[in-house]
Amino acid sequence: MLPSLQVQESEVDISAMRSQGAGGQNVNKVSSAIHLRFYIPHSSLPADVKVRLLALKDSRITRDGAIVIKAQSHRSQELNRADAFGRLNELINSVARPPKMRHATKPTFGSKQRRLESKRKHSETKSLRGKSPL
Repeated sequence: MLPSLQVQESEVDISAMRSQGAGGQNVNKVSSAIHLRFYIPHSSLPADVKVRLLALKDSRITRDGAIVIKAQSHRSQELNRADAFGRLNELINSVARPPKMRHATKPTFGSKQRRLESKRKHSETKSLRGKSPL
């Protein structure tokens, strides 16, 4: 079962702005796009989740540790707000579970034999490419 972490609305800075792109007269008048900013270091998330979030190579995470999400795909501000929160929670839950540790294993007997046999064949092929004795 994946641990599900939810972000409190009090930990997020939300601002509304006008959407970009075409859309007719309504776009020029209504601030329906949502700009969400979540500061990882100041949040109530567990310390290990914060470390994994800050280690992500994601363009939405700034140098000072803020996640910036812009939602403008819907016409209403409420839907864009829900979309932004959904994407934030999805990003946080992607690192909620710690990665599995890799345990070193030894190659099997069969894999060693196959490797040596392919080396023998390759060596034979190369030796046949030499100059003829005549």
